[in-house]
Amino acid sequence: MVKNFERSNHKSPRDLFLGAPSHNINVTVLPYHCKFVCFCIQYYRWLNELPTRNFVTVCPMRVINSESSTMTEGIPSDAVGRRVVCDGERGTVRYVGTVPPTAGVWLGVEWDNPERGKHDGSHEGVYYFTCRHPTGGSFVRPKKVSFGVDFLTAMKQRYEMELKQAIGEEIKISIKTVQLVGFEALSEKQRLENLTEASVANCDVCGAGPENEIKQTTPNIRTLNLSSNLLSSWEGVALITHQLEKLHELDLSHNRLSLPAEPASLSPSFRGLKVLALNSCALTWTEVLEFAPMWPQLEELYLYDNAITELHRPVNVLQSLTLLDLTSNPLTDGSEVLKLAELPRLEELKLSHMGLSSLQFNDVGPGCKTTMFPALRSLVLDDNNIAEWSVVNELDKLARLQQLAIDRNPLMSGERNRETARQLLIARVARLEFVNKIPVTPDERKGAELDYCKMFGEKWLESGGSRDQALSRPSEEFTAQHPRYQSLIQKYGAPEEGEMKKQKPFALKNQLLTITFVCPDASDRKPIEKKLPDSMIVQKMKGLLFRLLKIPGSELKLTYTSSKMEGKEIEIDNDLKPLQFYSIEDGDKVLVRWT
Repeated sequence: MVKNFERSNHKSPRDLFLGAPSHNINVTVLPYHCKFVCFCIQYYRWLNELPTRNFVTVCPMRVINSESSTMTEGIPSDAVGRRVVCDGERGTVRYVGTVPPTAGVWLGVEWDNPERGKHDGSHEGVYYFTCRHPTGGSFVRPKKVSFGVDFLTAMKQRYEMELKQAIGEEIKISIKTVQLVGFEALSEKQRLENLTEASVANCDVCGAGPENEIKQTTPNIRTLNLSSNLLSSWEGVALITHQLEKLHELDLSHNRLSLPAEPASLSPSFRGLKVLALNSCALTWTEVLEFAPMWPQLEELYLYDNAITELHRPVNVLQSLTLLDLTSNPLTDGSEVLKLAELPRLEELKLSHMGLSSLQFNDVGPGCKTTMFPALRSLVLDDNNIAEWSVVNELDKLARLQQLAIDRNPLMSGERNRETARQLLIARVARLEFVNKIPVTPDERKGAELDYCKMFGEKWLESGGSRDQALSRPSEEFTAQHPRYQSLIQKYGAPEEGEMKKQKPFALKNQLLTITFVCPDASDRKPIEKKLPDSMIVQKMKGLLFRLLKIPGSELKLTYTSSKMEGKEIEIDNDLKPLQFYSIEDGDKVLVRWT
């Protein structure tokens, strides 16, 4: 028979021409290459999601009648698209039926971990289902998998049966650690009623269960961890959250959730949600934006380790977001990040481990402030490929940036250069209060900026700079490389000729000093040898000693001795001066005493 369909407006075309309920029919699609590809149209909500074109053959593979067939006994009628677990591995059912020449019913499963699978959904040249990964699928017998349990069953197993062993132990609930104490004095019913933070992670939760029982049993939950379960749809999640009127924080990481037909219609079920984790859910950014109308009040969104390779500007969604975590997504193009620049309340952006090498705000020139990311105060760029100081210069254009994490980038590599790299970061970005999670003190900033002026003073003069401000005309090239330099000269004055340094910021092998720290009044402490840049200020050296000796810098009294002046100790008494100010040389000893 031949039927014409509009590809965009038929959700269940099977019952239009087969005379059987749509949920009981599997459909085989015969595309041009003539291999059989079997799909359950229930899994594809729209015809245009099927891999078909005009005049392909669509054949009913099997009409299953629960009254006359026993082949699906024990298998849910909506099995295709459902999540299952087998030997600890989770997957999604893509096919239910026979696989000739074997007898009996098989489940075709696409596994979350493709290493668990064996093929791409085909057997002996016949495609029964398709997978994202060429080895992501396999066939398993129904008796070997579990379709999961409802929410309250999991809660009771976790908190009523296992709680006796868990008293006093710490459990993980979302991003928090909670200690279970005092529960022995409560009845089982009270325990569940009083819970405000609950975790049923890895408990094979597949749905809500009986209507309204969640609301009656666990009415006070504010923080809920549903990660690593068998939830297959947002509709299923909404049936749970709709009954949790106080829900504030939700973790759905390591689930695979299909797109609802009308996401906005589910927003009442997430009306109070402020924090949402969707880590490792195989999501694209397009899918995130399609889901977003469900979360009108969302403030924090965690999307670690998904499949986000490109971004699109959020339009009328995610406008209340203050924190976004995109860590470990393959988003290597820095220009993609700018598509988030108009989020009005975004304060924290985590972009670690993504392969980024550059960020540019080309709407303004060097030394100016961009209108992009108007509220951004914290940026995490750890574990990327940033190797150029021009990227750091660009970050100074962010008007409110106060916290920067940029560790484990080529820019920061090489332990002997870490202190100098930190100084340069502080000097190049004016408002930083934390660098790599360590606070920047006013004295450290002053020392870093003064040293920066000296480090590049000679290049400044060569480029046309002058101590006479009326004659100072540094080149555009120098200004682009050092956009803050002129303002620092105005703040501190130009460095004297004798103060200027000829070294390049990372050519430090000639400026590294081997220094031995000795504690003459504590014979039990062994001497410690360190290589330090001669530009390190005394305050930074005291910070190093605090980490080594656990003695606060305010209690330290430092002197040094040199082989050239045996028997004489020279006091190190100014925290803001660099080591070279005291003429400390390679091989000298710093004597450490404390009060």
